[in-house]
Amino acid sequence: MELKIKAVYDPGFQPMVKFVDEFEKDVKAAEHQTIAISVIRNQGYTHTVKMDVFKDGTGNDDRNCQVVERIVKTFLWVYGGYKIVIAGSKVIYDYIADCYKVGGSRDFDRDFMAGVYEHPFEVEYVACPDCAPETNESASPVGRHLNGCRIGFDAGGSDMKVSAVVDGESIYSEEIVWLPKLQSDPNYHYEGIKGAMLKAAEKMPRVDGIGVSSAGVYIDNRAMVASLFIKLSPEGKEKCKNIYIDVAKELGNIPIEVANDGDVTALAGAMELNDNCVLGIAMGTSEAGGYVDANGNITGWLNELAFVPVDMNPEAMVDEWSGDVGCGVKYFSQDSVIKLCPAAGIELDDNLTLAEKLKFVQNLHAAGDPRTTGIYETIGVYFGYQIAYYAKYYDIRHVLIMGRVTSGTGGQILLNMAKEVLDCEYPELAEKIQLHIPDEASRRVGQSVAAASLPLI
Repeated sequence: MELKIKAVYDPGFQPMVKFVDEFEKDVKAAEHQTIAISVIRNQGYTHTVKMDVFKDGTGNDDRNCQVVERIVKTFLWVYGGYKIVIAGSKVIYDYIADCYKVGGSRDFDRDFMAGVYEHPFEVEYVACPDCAPETNESASPVGRHLNGCRIGFDAGGSDMKVSAVVDGESIYSEEIVWLPKLQSDPNYHYEGIKGAMLKAAEKMPRVDGIGVSSAGVYIDNRAMVASLFIKLSPEGKEKCKNIYIDVAKELGNIPIEVANDGDVTALAGAMELNDNCVLGIAMGTSEAGGYVDANGNITGWLNELAFVPVDMNPEAMVDEWSGDVGCGVKYFSQDSVIKLCPAAGIELDDNLTLAEKLKFVQNLHAAGDPRTTGIYETIGVYFGYQIAYYAKYYDIRHVLIMGRVTSGTGGQILLNMAKEVLDCEYPELAEKIQLHIPDEASRRVGQSVAAASLPLI
């Protein structure tokens, strides 16, 4: 695998996009067949893609299985789903089914998706690729609704931001300290959210709608997975699945729309840029993502990019949560900065927290330590190649990056290196895609208004 731009502190880096591109090139020149891959999620929404692979039994079955497994994983974490359908190759189906069986290599992914969609996870075989389920997507036309009196609510792990928005103008905004990740009583969460919304409601003559931006996975306005509720018992988490719906009912059956904070960030960026096809990526404790499609809609996809494959190097770092290697969380978060420190010759105190280790490196960079430049350049190389991989599954005109990893001049170094990768390796994407680091102050205001704009009233 030849890279035009090398990752200075990670010479073993093997970008996923290069791996797939080389596979597609080799398949085209050999005896091949067509398969279809489908992922099915809530309400029967389906994403199906046909692709050519080496013909079964021609000596390339292992390579077929390796590539398709990574693409299936990508589909699950980009689009979401409780069911995988493999059509056209029994060999590949058998391999994928083995990966996703109980105790298989993708145990974590299976259990996570089954919990999110409240449906047993399935892998199904269909003999003919033309008989695979048809794509059935229904992007939600939420957001950009600025009429009326609205509450915008953004639930974070250390504070919640609430705004009163009248005809698109924020007339009141407040950040309220709370500590949801330390609380085991679901009433703490419920009363905190309700109290904040009541504050905004008091500033307006009426409330026509409530828009919520919150970290986690939300299906049909329900909190299926949310780190805010990490200390709750299983019963408490079950009770909080409908927390935003229940608060809206108590406030007077007010229309409500809940979206992942990554999607709302992308929506805020789209509103500020006055354009669509926006992919937003936050590099912080983990990697978070959000997307606004060509029609300006939030798609209902998972966009959980922390688990999307980035690196095919079998020696890549393992994600402790999923047990997989080479996925986004170790490339576009504080973990990435920390993992590159040994190669940069930077020693970190083991007694520091992960956030403190990141801050230590940022302080070195601010003081002019040249070793830190290579860290940001390496992450920028990762990111440039990964944008090209994301572009296989997202229609992208703008990429917004944010999060604590991108703060200061390090973020600009990262962005410049990503642009260099696109310019050298993927000039057609470099012409199409613009990369941005939003101003933090305007992003916070924009996020508030974007959240308030979610419900149609």
